[in-house]
Amino acid sequence: MKLRNIAALLAVAGVSAPSFATNGMNMEGYGPVATGMGGASYAYDNGNAGMINNPATLSLMASGTSRLDVAVGGLHPDVKSSFGPMSDKSGGDAYYMPAIGYVRKDGKLSWGAGMMAQGGMGTEYGTTSFLSGYQSAGYLLSGGTAGSQGVSGMANRSELGIGRVMFPLSYDVSDTLSIGGTLDFLWGGLDLQMVMPGAMFAQFTGFGGAAASPLGKAGGTMVGAIGSFGLQDVNWAQFDFSEGKNGMVQQLKTTGWAGDLGFVWKATPALSIGGVYHAKTSLKDMEGNGAIRMSVVMGGVTTPLSVTGKLRVVDFQWPETYGLGLAYQANNNLLIVADYKRIGWANAMQNFRMQFTAEGNAGMLAGLNGTVMDATLYQNWKNQNVFIIGGAYKISEPLTLRAGLNLADNPIPNGLMNPLFPAIIKNHVTFGAGYGFDKASSVDFSFTYAPEVSVTNTNMGGVTTAHSQTNWQLMYSRRF
Repeated sequence: MKLRNIAALLAVAGVSAPSFATNGMNMEGYGPVATGMGGASYAYDNGNAGMINNPATLSLMASGTSRLDVAVGGLHPDVKSSFGPMSDKSGGDAYYMPAIGYVRKDGKLSWGAGMMAQGGMGTEYGTTSFLSGYQSAGYLLSGGTAGSQGVSGMANRSELGIGRVMFPLSYDVSDTLSIGGTLDFLWGGLDLQMVMPGAMFAQFTGFGGAAASPLGKAGGTMVGAIGSFGLQDVNWAQFDFSEGKNGMVQQLKTTGWAGDLGFVWKATPALSIGGVYHAKTSLKDMEGNGAIRMSVVMGGVTTPLSVTGKLRVVDFQWPETYGLGLAYQANNNLLIVADYKRIGWANAMQNFRMQFTAEGNAGMLAGLNGTVMDATLYQNWKNQNVFIIGGAYKISEPLTLRAGLNLADNPIPNGLMNPLFPAIIKNHVTFGAGYGFDKASSVDFSFTYAPEVSVTNTNMGGVTTAHSQTNWQLMYSRRF
């Protein structure tokens, strides 16, 4: 099969399907062979998913052979948020991801191409959730004894997806050492509909002399221009940048590049050691059209404002990751694997920065055209340590069973956890199986259960968010 034909297939498949990942915004594992063993993947042949796991493992296939993998995955998060007696469940409970990869080994050199979803997150709270309620700026500034309170009727949702097209090369330096790398093209998108109560808006912008918010800040020429309208109160504001109709396409879009380097060393006939370094991405700012909607009080009258324009998410990047792994072939039937990885969220998720430029407004709002609002949501994610152990046992010639554990810490500080982005999962239990129809064709399946993690954000008045999840992956492989 020609590489250009594979590249054409990848271009057709190049949509940014959102995925609700569980090692922060990363998947717990890529490919059902690795995921069935907790996600461990650095030191043994786990198929064409090696191009996103450790490209050096692609050298472990036999010379003069090719492999085509076609896969699909399902992610099923269970997310709910509560505040006192009020509780709402996210409607975003099913996300699906396609993947495809082709690898060929000629002599000492392996090469190919593949497409896979990297990760992401998302929630769907709709328009009637308590998260769509508000306390006005006046309520805050009067000490909680005055000002309007109620439900905005505006949606709260998020949908982030990042995908990669990868072009791997790996080389057998010797009979025991292989090195490999990939050049990756990334694309992605974000939908965001976020309601900010007027009380929070006041803290972000300093409206009415409100004290600074521990959650973020907003400023720029638009804030001053809106203030000149003579606002008496702000009930709520909503960032509204959502394509909404197509779950495979988001409103704000980005593209960029990244790369990986890895090795596999066969220390003994039974023991292999592997390692990989995934570079931090170089993504363009996400951009798209949308609006900031507000409910304000002017002259004693509640007035809706809808300011259209263009939003940029500034310098959103995927973090660097590095790790080491072991694979031990205990006997002809039993393989034991273990990985450690460190995900550098601290350098990539310090702040979530948005810049909105007003465009195309008429009437009273025409004077806002060209003004800018800069908004920052503090993140301060911690670097994440992930420990993985797993194994595979060949029951019979065609059938292999797998199991594993993926143990991690929560990278998000409790006081900055946003119900729209609850990437707080810690641990995973995984199972899998593989069945070979013959020497050329096989199928592999994995299932992951991530137990519930619950976090309370006291900076949001005590909003508690709980998140558990089940994932699965299914792959067909053809060797020729």
